[in-house]
Order: sequence, then structure tokens, then C-alpha cells
Amino acid sequence: MKNNSELYNEDYFEHGIEKGISCYSNYRWIPELTIPMAMAMIDWLHLSRDAQILDYGCSRGYLVKALRLLHRQAWGCDISKYAIDNCDKDVEQFCFQCYCDKSNSEIIPFNFNFDWCISKDVFEHISVEDLPEVVSLIGQRCQKMFAVIPLGDGNTFNVPAYNKDITHITAQTSDWWADIFVKNGWEVDKFYYSMKGIKDNWADYGFGNGFFILQNNNVLFK
Repeated sequence: MKNNSELYNEDYFEHGIEKGISCYSNYRWIPELTIPMAMAMIDWLHLSRDAQILDYGCSRGYLVKALRLLHRQAWGCDISKYAIDNCDKDVEQFCFQCYCDKSNSEIIPFNFNFDWCISKDVFEHISVEDLPEVVSLIGQRCQKMFAVIPLGDGNTFNVPAYNKDITHITAQTSDWWADIFVKNGWEVDKFYYSMKGIKDNWADYGFGNGFFILQNNNVLFK
């Protein structure tokens, strides 16, 4: 993943479809999509107003913005310098660049812990070699985690569009992902192949995405 971090640049977010490198084009704040999704997360996860929430892989901070508009205490971090430098002005003070390969443990650049980590469409960007370290380090700082992950067969993703993103490098089954979490300090509390209000446009694929609600087994959070 360290070698891929520079790929999350202006072309990736603004011209990704045209250049054949991502599923993004003119990536921007779309409140009619992001606010209802944030509300769905609040409902599904029972996110209270005083919960400390981290959006891990926040990009330009749009989910952070939506959660804060809904009166939740949200922060964000992302490895993309471009995304953080061009973060939504309303939440730029809450979003920071982070690093998440084995050579750098600055995975969560905050000096406090979180009740929840939300990581949507992030882990598929991380190599199999780096995933255990990332998942474990998140567990040192977050009590619970909601992970939304595109699923695959070990080689390709079940949703064809996901294969068009050149930074999507880990296409695995739901059982494989559950095993990664359990081996690195997490318990799978709930799992779904779809959750109403979140990624509804991919629901017809059935096994296109995995929605994991995870509980930390770290003694610090017991």
C-alpha cells in the first residue's frame, strides 16, 4: 500500500473513469446521497451524539461532514495528500493525513481513542501483507468498527465495476475477511451482504459487498 499511496492524486478523484484508473469522476460533495447514507449508519449502528467516530479512509471528508451535520462527533484520516489538501472546507479541521504500511505506525493521527471506526471501501486498497498490521493498529485505538468491503473470489471482485480501480488489490470472500478480523483482535458481531441505505446501488449483486460490525477484543476496551 505504501507504493500505491501516490496514486490517490488529482487524476484518481477527478478523471479516474476517463483515464481508466478509478471509478471516480468529478468527485464532489453530493448531500442528497451522503447525508441519507450517514443517517442510515447512525440508525444501523446506534451512533449516539456523544460517540467519538473516526472515518478511516475519509477522502475529502464528505462522510465526516454529513455526520457532523447530523450532530455526531466525527473525525477523519486518509493516506491521500491530495484528498486531505482538498478536504471540504467545513471539516478540514477534523481531517488529517495518515499512513498505514508496516514501516509507519501513524495509522490514526489523533491523541485520543474512538468509540467507532467507520471504514467504507478502504480495506480492498490494502495489500494482504499489510492488512493484519492495519486491522490490529485500528484495534488499539477504536472500540468498535464498521467495515464495508467489496467482496471477490480471491482474484476478481464480484461487482465488475470494482475491477476498474487499479488500486483495488485485495478481492476476497466474506469468510476470508472475517478470518483476518478475528485473527487480529476483533469479534464479528454482525455481518450482512446488504444494509438498506448504504450502497443500495450495488445491492442487486447479492454478494458484491460485505458489511461487518465488529467488536474489539482488546482488553483496554473491555
